[in-house]
Amino acid sequence: MKKQILIIEDEEIARRNLEHILEKEGYNVIAVDSGTKGLTLIKSRSFDLIITDYKMKKVDGLQVLEQSRKLQPYTEVILITGYATVDSAVTAMREGAYHYIAKPYKIDEVRRIIREALLKRSLQLENLALKDAMKKEVQPPFIIGNSPAMNDVKKSIAQVAKTDISVLILGESGTGKELVAKAIHSQSNRSGHEMVAFNCGSFSEELMANELFGHEKEAFTGAGKTKKGLFEFADKGTVFFDEIGDMPLTMQVKILRVLQEKELMRVGGTATIPVDLRIIAATHRDLKHEVEKGSFRQDLYYRLNVVTIQLPPLTERHGDIPLLAYHFLGKKSREMGKNIKEIDRASLDYLVQYSWPGNVRELENVIERAVAMGTGDVIHPEALPDHITQLAIETYRIRPDGKIPTLKEQEKKYIQWVLEKTNWNRSRAAEIMEIDRVSLWRKIKAFELE
Repeated sequence: MKKQILIIEDEEIARRNLEHILEKEGYNVIAVDSGTKGLTLIKSRSFDLIITDYKMKKVDGLQVLEQSRKLQPYTEVILITGYATVDSAVTAMREGAYHYIAKPYKIDEVRRIIREALLKRSLQLENLALKDAMKKEVQPPFIIGNSPAMNDVKKSIAQVAKTDISVLILGESGTGKELVAKAIHSQSNRSGHEMVAFNCGSFSEELMANELFGHEKEAFTGAGKTKKGLFEFADKGTVFFDEIGDMPLTMQVKILRVLQEKELMRVGGTATIPVDLRIIAATHRDLKHEVEKGSFRQDLYYRLNVVTIQLPPLTERHGDIPLLAYHFLGKKSREMGKNIKEIDRASLDYLVQYSWPGNVRELENVIERAVAMGTGDVIHPEALPDHITQLAIETYRIRPDGKIPTLKEQEKKYIQWVLEKTNWNRSRAAEIMEIDRVSLWRKIKAFELE
């Protein structure tokens, strides 16, 4: 859905130029020539962003700002003026303006500020939705992210949830595989029953059998009473096998039998017990390769891999990092009894630029640390770990021969650094460097970086 922007500017040329530029950017724009007309619109319809001139007759920019904060508190306001003073800037920011821009302005700078203001509004609205759900005690697992890759994941979840087919979730450690499994279960017809999660890499084979199948009284030394296994607890519900690729071959045979026969036998038991289960499995391994190696059963692989959902690493969804960061900020602030509401621009830039080898789990830990270390109501760079804020850019170091590097040498090192930080995702690298992909391709060829 296109973002709705209101422009209030009494200078016709400036108004038309800004309107034309923003429409080319893909926004829905309404432009009016007075604060009075602007207020009428603000009272009758919702906007994502308001850009208003500061000095206007009858109703000026500050009055527009004041009324918009009352009528549309989550709509950001940018003030533009040809009469910039320190006092007017301070007043505008104190009254809640997102930004204060002096004329003449650079259009690229205005574009950037508009993008940031709209992002802030999106984050605020998403946090409101989360809080509203919590108040209503409706707490399905929220899949945070609006990147194309995560939208595909959400679509897949919606498609498979109501079916009873097995799902295999693939992704690096920390990408949120268990959260996806919970989302599938919560939207399924089995949501009224248990979902049991079991990490296949955390137990020896004996303990694994005991946990999953349970045991009869006196099945082994110390078994003083009968114990139900997780399969029985999950009857009519869902079993989530995390890191299924770590399951021993002999245990794979037993799991396959449960899936095929829909029954189990406790350790030390003689009678079969029927179970009705849906299986969701996840792994960071290449199971196809494990099958070829002989370390994973082919028949179990095909039974589990009816539908595959691939979770992207966080480095491939940089646009989701601010959303996730603000989500964790709200969560950790509540848990710690703090009132931290904002992440400043510099800190957000550090978070977006970092490569996140630990994925979403690492980001959550970093925000948790920042909330614990932070003072006041804003996260600043000082609250972030050193390895994130002290990025190892070698570009401007003096060469070993004592000479200052040439511009060409600096450019080559910078391009190589960005490519490495984005795991050679050329689209993302070009976006960070603010050049098109063709230009990046030419530079890669020229510097022989491939």
